[in-house]
Amino acid sequence: MGPGRVTPVALVRPEGPTCGQRAHPSPTTWQHGHVTAATHSTLFPHVPDSADAVLEGLDPEQREVATALHGPVCVLAGAGTGKTRAITHRIAYGVRAGILQPSSVLAVTFTNRAAGEMRGRLRQLGAHGVQARTFHSAALRQLQYFWPKAVGGGMPRLVDRKIQLVADAAAACRVRLDRGELRDVSAEIEWSKVTQTVPADYALAAAKAGREAPRDPAEIAQLYSVYEDLKRDRSLIDFEDVLLLTVAILQDRRDIAEQVRAQYQHFVVDEYQDVSPLQQRLLELWLGDRDSLCVVGDASQTIYSFTGATPDHLLDFRVRHPGATVVKLVRDYRSTPQVVHLANGLLAQARGRAADHRLELVSQRAAGPEPEFAEYTDEPAEAEGAARRIRDLVASGVPASEIAVLFRTNSQSETYEQALADVGVPYQLRGAERFFDRPEVRKAGVALRGAARFGSNDSLLDEAVDLPSQVRAVLSGEGWTPQPPAGSGAVRERWESLAALVNLAQDFAAAHPGATLADLVAELDERANAQHAPTVQGVTLASLHSAKGLEWDVVFLVGVSEGMVPISYARTDEQVEEERRLLYVGVTRARERLHVSWSLCRSPGGRPNRRPSRFLDGLRPGSAAAAGRATIGATGGIERGVAVSGRTAGAPEAVPRRVQRSPARCRVCGRTLTDAGEMKLMRCDDCPSDMDEGLYERLREWRAEQARRTGQPAFCVFTDRTLMAIAEAVPDDERELARIPGVGMRKLRRHGADVLAICAGQPCATEEAED
Repeated sequence: MGPGRVTPVALVRPEGPTCGQRAHPSPTTWQHGHVTAATHSTLFPHVPDSADAVLEGLDPEQREVATALHGPVCVLAGAGTGKTRAITHRIAYGVRAGILQPSSVLAVTFTNRAAGEMRGRLRQLGAHGVQARTFHSAALRQLQYFWPKAVGGGMPRLVDRKIQLVADAAAACRVRLDRGELRDVSAEIEWSKVTQTVPADYALAAAKAGREAPRDPAEIAQLYSVYEDLKRDRSLIDFEDVLLLTVAILQDRRDIAEQVRAQYQHFVVDEYQDVSPLQQRLLELWLGDRDSLCVVGDASQTIYSFTGATPDHLLDFRVRHPGATVVKLVRDYRSTPQVVHLANGLLAQARGRAADHRLELVSQRAAGPEPEFAEYTDEPAEAEGAARRIRDLVASGVPASEIAVLFRTNSQSETYEQALADVGVPYQLRGAERFFDRPEVRKAGVALRGAARFGSNDSLLDEAVDLPSQVRAVLSGEGWTPQPPAGSGAVRERWESLAALVNLAQDFAAAHPGATLADLVAELDERANAQHAPTVQGVTLASLHSAKGLEWDVVFLVGVSEGMVPISYARTDEQVEEERRLLYVGVTRARERLHVSWSLCRSPGGRPNRRPSRFLDGLRPGSAAAAGRATIGATGGIERGVAVSGRTAGAPEAVPRRVQRSPARCRVCGRTLTDAGEMKLMRCDDCPSDMDEGLYERLREWRAEQARRTGQPAFCVFTDRTLMAIAEAVPDDERELARIPGVGMRKLRRHGADVLAICAGQPCATEEAED
């Protein structure tokens, strides 16, 4: 098979306990008998029978999200902490409890797949009628509805892809662009529009943002201007125009804005770290002067700044909404402690504003294997090594659909396609043709729909006694057979698509006894709208960007070398830090096993002048930690804000600033520290401790009482490591206490006086109050 061919993938039923699988809490973390894995749900779960039942299985922080239904709420959710679970249960609880009207809720996110998943989960929770859409989809519906009233006449036609228009603009300007340059110029136009930059200001704005323009900025500005003229002359609009025009109408027509606000009174925004200035402006216009808003995001997963996305709106949420409730989700239900440890270490040396707000994840799963690191002589050898390892995993019983190979650029895919084909492992390309768009799937849907309507007159169904046998009978007329056809190619691919529908029907019938063909057709329509395709039994090949939001049991991160991760054109500090976050996203896709590899040169016999990515320094065996400052990760918990005279109630007038360190070193032996627990103690685990044991026990007793009074797990007050660090340092004042990792400004405000009193051997304020 040639390197450009795609190996056919087998479509089978999901294997193993990957859906509805219970999380495995570690002994030192909060445990609850009914907590389920945050990122999994059963294929066809039963609808909860009451509002309270919606809350079952949520951990304390997720439950806080679900029940905080009034006022602004900001959820800082680390990778794998169940953010979608928390916000969908929040909406469902509000609807089922009668607090929220379904039609008044608008949940927005960034991809059709994510919006479809949200709709599916809400349907499973019994919250029917809630709108879950992308920003563009929600804006387009409003634009179509209000256009006749606001503008008059028919709305301009929406163009799906702007490349042809950009090509026409280039021809009008007598500029020759190849296909790659057309894509690059299109991306610059998209960035300009979501950042609300007009053609005349492009050159200055691009320079200020540090963008590396694919052509001369003045030339791009000219192409951008002509592109806009062509759209206007041809009565066309693009996707960015949908947002711009909706914003313009809501700004200019107060009556229309009030009509929209009367319809939608409660908003939820997922992946809030990815909003652009234009999307933020639209959200503000939807809200008006209300504050019924819940946003969810993680600054450490900001990887789309090249599209205009910025985490500033997430990080400034408390500034714009001083009375907001902030909930931090740090319990990682997805990955093993070993994977989480590597992810935390990856961000430990991060710089910049997003790093200051990083969340330190705490795995809730049982221990797994350590991440593996491998170095190869060249790229083909690296691909062959990964393919052999994958072949062995599949042979040992790991489903191919639970394995992914992630790379930085799509151009790296071909080498891995060939390597997997050579060892006979099926694969699928992330971003290839969508399942429900395949011709054979569309045709099968028509056949099933016809059988559902007129099945009593169809002789094919005479001997079919249940739903699965009815589906098999109908699809046999479309080419399905009990045994797959020999060989590969288009015939096998069509059969595999039909086999996936047969298997889906079996799962659906098992979950819904008595279901009819009409019920299955309705389910297929829901899945098509959500792009919720049946499981594909093949190794996933995907770029790091396209892997966001997904997860696998086994992940191979390949090509992790300087020049690729970080990519060679990432030159500014901000660009390099985004590359670090991109690798962090890749690491946190793995549930159980993680393989990280790089090669010393591109081609066999080439000069071995590559080196592993700087991001792995101090994390891979035999490497020294990179110089840089270690940031303090935020622990989980809840911050309730009450606005009082422009500041949060209870906040002191002046708070000592957090001390920044660079790098973190053991105060006993001087070794650079990368482990988060060691950094809290500021010493290696095996270095001698000078901890005051009596003070440590008094702090533990005080913590237990605080946990009892607030109804929180003890570690939400302070972790054991932080108490040990306090007992070792015995701080005399707030500045010394603030220097201890794990204390933080919020906990300093809340518990600082008590802790300092205990360290000084005096009764703490809460003890005196009780006396």
